[in-house]
Amino acid sequence: MTDYPLPNASMDLSGRVALVTGASSGLGERFARVLASQGAEVVLAARRIDRLEKLAEEIEAAGGKALTVQMDATDADALVAAVDAGEQAFGTIDILVNNAGMPDAQRAHKMSTELVDQVLGVNLRGPWLLSCEVARRLIDAGKPGNIVNISSVAHYRYDGGGAALYAVTKTAIARMTEALSVEWAYAGINVNAIAPGMFVSEMTDGMFERIGDPTEHVARKRIPVPAQMDSTLLYLVAPSSECVTGAIIRIDDGQSARVLMRG
Repeated sequence: MTDYPLPNASMDLSGRVALVTGASSGLGERFARVLASQGAEVVLAARRIDRLEKLAEEIEAAGGKALTVQMDATDADALVAAVDAGEQAFGTIDILVNNAGMPDAQRAHKMSTELVDQVLGVNLRGPWLLSCEVARRLIDAGKPGNIVNISSVAHYRYDGGGAALYAVTKTAIARMTEALSVEWAYAGINVNAIAPGMFVSEMTDGMFERIGDPTEHVARKRIPVPAQMDSTLLYLVAPSSECVTGAIIRIDDGQSARVLMRG
């Protein structure tokens, strides 16, 4: 049965152009490497251009293609400029990973208006504007595409502690995913989301410093690493998920159970 045809099981991204936001560190950096490893030409977007350039060098040294674009997710003009740059370098962007995000790390009633605006701008307004810009160009070009938004398990459950607005924005991202999947279904643009639990990253490093080691409070007594999200990301951008749109896939290694397992 090794030659049984599976036309929708491919993870080959050759000829595809991907834009990854927040690519300078953490999950975004991993996502960019994974997409490039499967043949996509990758546009790396974030504020820290030095990190992006180092990442691009490493991707190209491994045989991939990458372009760096300095981008502030709260700057609407910068979002358009990032899409412009990617299109000029590689062609129409047909994979978008809306990964850029920021925590609030403050009690809701203590947040300044400036911080509220920044969190909403990075976590919600930026992904909305960028999704619309990419979709508009795909529709004009008559091409299908894939948008993957990064939500969070905070969409499903929030236990307090100073991340209320973050949780609200991640629920908004999940609903945005569902709504835009309907909006652009006719154009062959699939819009899906990943809702990670706690993963090892720069963002969670800061959280762990505040709350201590969380491994004793999760079912499998471990915190997953970004590589354990690779297959889900690839599934959502490759032919494997051609008929999947509007889905929110939770990846939390059983953390939602909140059960202390006893041997």
